[in-house]
Amino acid sequence: MQNKKLTVAIAGNPNSGKTTIFNAFTGAKQNVGNYPGVTVEKKEGTKIYKDYQVNLVDLPGTYSLAANSVEEVVARDYLILEKPDVVINVIDSGNFERNLYLTTQIMELNVPMVLALNMADIAEKQGFTFDIAKISKFFNANVVLTIGSKGSGLNELLDAVIDKANNPGNIDSANLINYGDDIEKELDKLSSVVNKDHTLAQKYGRRWIALKLLEHDEDILSKEHNIEVLEAAHESASKLDKLFGDRPDVVIAEKRYGFISGVHEQAVKHTAQRHHDISDTIDTFLLNRAIGLPIFFLMMYLVFKLVFWAGDPLMGLIESGFGILSTGISNIIPDGHLKSLIVDGIIGGVGGVIVFLPNIVLLFLAISMLEDSGYMARAAFLMDRIMKKIGLHGRSFIPMVIGFGCTVPAIMGTRILEDKKSRFATILILPLMSCGARLPIYSLIIPAFFPVQWRGFVMWLMYVIGIILAVILAAILRRTILKGQSGIFLMELPPYRMPTLRGLSIHVSNRSWLYLKKAGTVILWISIALWAATVYPKPSAESLEGLTAEQVQQAELEYSIVGRIGKTMEPVIKPMGFDYKIGTALLGALAAKEVFVAQMGIVFSVGETDEESDTLRDKLKNNYNPLQGFCIMLFCLISAPCMATLAVCRRETNWKWAIFQFVGLTVIAFGLTTLVFQVGTALNIGT
Repeated sequence: MQNKKLTVAIAGNPNSGKTTIFNAFTGAKQNVGNYPGVTVEKKEGTKIYKDYQVNLVDLPGTYSLAANSVEEVVARDYLILEKPDVVINVIDSGNFERNLYLTTQIMELNVPMVLALNMADIAEKQGFTFDIAKISKFFNANVVLTIGSKGSGLNELLDAVIDKANNPGNIDSANLINYGDDIEKELDKLSSVVNKDHTLAQKYGRRWIALKLLEHDEDILSKEHNIEVLEAAHESASKLDKLFGDRPDVVIAEKRYGFISGVHEQAVKHTAQRHHDISDTIDTFLLNRAIGLPIFFLMMYLVFKLVFWAGDPLMGLIESGFGILSTGISNIIPDGHLKSLIVDGIIGGVGGVIVFLPNIVLLFLAISMLEDSGYMARAAFLMDRIMKKIGLHGRSFIPMVIGFGCTVPAIMGTRILEDKKSRFATILILPLMSCGARLPIYSLIIPAFFPVQWRGFVMWLMYVIGIILAVILAAILRRTILKGQSGIFLMELPPYRMPTLRGLSIHVSNRSWLYLKKAGTVILWISIALWAATVYPKPSAESLEGLTAEQVQQAELEYSIVGRIGKTMEPVIKPMGFDYKIGTALLGALAAKEVFVAQMGIVFSVGETDEESDTLRDKLKNNYNPLQGFCIMLFCLISAPCMATLAVCRRETNWKWAIFQFVGLTVIAFGLTTLVFQVGTALNIGT
């Protein structure tokens, strides 16, 4: 028997536990993409429950369904245009009253709704009790108490969804908010003017369009209206403005809050005096003006110590595995181009990137724990004081934190910034956050040149250098070409929570899979192309006569396409301490930063005669010094971002800003790296 299908949207405020519930339902069975035409992430998953296939969509977390951000418009349009069978509205029950503003707006969309009063255990500890029957009546919604992080109440929630889908009730006669005689009169007048046959009226409903027109909703105003509707909306808004002495949208919001206050008064009891809970106690230390930032940087330092301490043995195992694989293939396949392609090109290139998977997993795990625990929101508040001084605010730090994973979603995340100049400045500096693609470069270079006790510190230093440079460049941009006032920083501090094993596993597995997928697709093809460019063309046999095996290898490499390009650019990059081998790897890194590692593996593998060859790190140590190693990391940190970042920067801004970012960062990287190498050489540091 075929399962009945239900489409269920999950909506809620940020930090309400919405995504935790979505993950609990769908596990790893998720599809992640973007909504059509925008860069907002779209998550979908499936849950088989009883006789139903429940298709779940995790909507962007929003505080309202106004048109102040693209996330709000996306969430609103999905509910209206896609018409899910049921909406699960996830509410942080410890902050019940504040969360209800979004609930009232969902109610006004006339869609079947189930309320999940989440984190019910925390609310109970705070002394809250809820009259479920009254809440259900006020919102014409089924209501369930849940603890998403523990899986409590989730089956009951699905039962409520199925019941609501089968028995939606008379939604049109639900308890709509009465905005008072004056506003209701204008709503009726506008509703009668809106053409009932118009596609907008059919999609959105005439009363809702009238309400949005009175609120001066930019998204609705931008849609096709006849002149009569626009004139009537302007006339009604002007009339209400004069009557109340304030804009209609402000008065309408006050009416909603009045309704919410009434619901809270009648349906919620607070039996205990509010007290300082464990989150407040922890915050007295972590948000302290004197020690908060040092604690943050100490935590990040410990993260990088963990990455090397736990990651190095695992990397060694993978490295040994690829070594055995390479030797085995070498023994099976005779010498020739096929053997070189597989051993030098694919294993030397792609394998060289996959080796660093343990470090990637550990870093993502640590950052996910900090995010899920609620600490990263505190870090944004700590950085707010610094951000204000450079013309940004704490909210800009959120995309910067995301940038530690990948710059592409970080740039997309700047949509939370309403001020265009602040947003553009943030986008321009985001590549300076050491993304996951740079981690393989650091993980290759640092163990090659620095003793064990220094490795965590050197990696921490690379991240700190990126942050400091980002701060300096942002200050310059906000005082010159992007001059302007920064917005007000308003962000919720969620309570501290113990990260769930399920949530962490989903975050880490998704990000790690993307890394492996990239290694097996983009980097694979680039590695094959770079191998071919490293092997061909071949010099004539006569020119190699009388040379040793090592000299033949060097001559063939210099004669290849890669060698010729590298030799051409070598005079330019030599002031930074780089030779033509490093130069060609840097060119490959323009496509994806990890390709630097792949290309260095190819360059030092092709033509190798020693069957018991050293690891790539050993080869680097034999050919370069620690100062050159540090300069490689510095240049890769600052220089032009990868092609994917360039593309999304162009999409979020325009070609002018994308090219400005690409060229500007490369010039700065060249200047600073040259300065560090020349000064270090003069002072005999690390040479």
